[in-house]
Amino acid sequence: MISPAKQLLVVSCLLFGNACTSFDPVPLSNWPDAEIIQTQSQAGLAVSAAILSDTQSEELFGVDLVSVGLQAIWLRVDNSSQKNYWFLVASLDPNYFAPDEAAALFYVHLPSEDEVKITQHFRRLAMPLHTEAGSTSEGYVLAPRHEGGRFLTVPLVGHNELLEFNFAIVLPDGEFDFERLDPQRIYQGKIQPDLDLEQLRTRIAALPCCTTNDDGDRQGDPINLVVVGSRESVLAALSRGGWSFTHAISVKTVERMIGAAISGAAYPVAPVSPLYFFGREQDVAFQRPRNTIVQRNHLRLWLAPFRHNGKPVWVGQVSRDVNIKLTTKSPTLTTHVIDPNIDEAREHVLQSLIANQSLARFAFLPSIARTTVDAPAFNLSDDPYFTDGNRLVLWVSGRRTISPAAIEYIHWGSSADPTLEAYPAASESDAATVPPSARGDK
Repeated sequence: MISPAKQLLVVSCLLFGNACTSFDPVPLSNWPDAEIIQTQSQAGLAVSAAILSDTQSEELFGVDLVSVGLQAIWLRVDNSSQKNYWFLVASLDPNYFAPDEAAALFYVHLPSEDEVKITQHFRRLAMPLHTEAGSTSEGYVLAPRHEGGRFLTVPLVGHNELLEFNFAIVLPDGEFDFERLDPQRIYQGKIQPDLDLEQLRTRIAALPCCTTNDDGDRQGDPINLVVVGSRESVLAALSRGGWSFTHAISVKTVERMIGAAISGAAYPVAPVSPLYFFGREQDVAFQRPRNTIVQRNHLRLWLAPFRHNGKPVWVGQVSRDVNIKLTTKSPTLTTHVIDPNIDEAREHVLQSLIANQSLARFAFLPSIARTTVDAPAFNLSDDPYFTDGNRLVLWVSGRRTISPAAIEYIHWGSSADPTLEAYPAASESDAATVPPSARGDK
């Protein structure tokens, strides 16, 4: 039986002649371009990845993937090992589309005779899930579209073995601040002191409490986060935890942000306004967007002028945006209103990394003044906030190999339950209590 939608399409074809879409894919020659392919190797496997542009994907698949919110991710696995591996596509993106499922999205726009053609074409292009020893697998994964690119984790599972390959892939439809993140440039080759654990604790506790404006004469949001790990490990861990990259500030992105603020539309990679620490604005920013620009979680990171056991240290600020307002104090002419319970946003970072098994150890370190609901502090936008005064210190792993039970908890301090903090009537003992199961206390 022909569906009502298909009946309407047939009638439109008869009346107007051009209402039907013809399925006519044009295979790309020499794709992917060698200049944009990224390749990583380990344990006898070489994994390559790239993302097709919107135009290229339309040519290759024969239909407009953007119109249904999809993106084509190209992968190749050269397996020169003596082991077989399975590709965990659901770990690359749990919302990926199976070939037949994606093809069916276009049935309503195609004549009936093209339904079989498009389904077979999508199947041929699909990335195989099994890679045998001594073979090469190549194909495409169709996943929800990410503007500007995305961070990919390609997991391969063998017998009692998990290998992960991480790629930060950028498309030419936007400039992202992480593209300019060059740790060597920030300190221009100057040797940074390498601190042991106790020295790290002392140095973190001694950091200034808060971010500032560009002149450094007004305090902004507090520094409530520290992350230990390489650039690649930090990008991988946060991306797997659901944190996305952000657009750099430009005339184009400011205009788009203002428009989204007025309309309430989504802008999932919206710029984050600058705050200052170590005498400069943040080195990189991340966010967890909602379906409107009004709400999001966002964090800023600065590379610290010291290291820990040979690894970079990043200090940061995280808060949850709950509203938006126009302002002349920001270069974007807009600013978000933050949830005053900034410890809840801090807790969210911790839980997102625990959930994706990217956290090796963590600690809470009393470092800044404690404030309350009744006596809050204020940031540069005059938004109130309250906190238990702790900085969350995180040691991240670039690979998902650490179960929650194996995470080390360093006993530098105890955090308050952020839910209880929001109730000014809660007793002091209640606010300071941390459930043992949540903090690893014994």
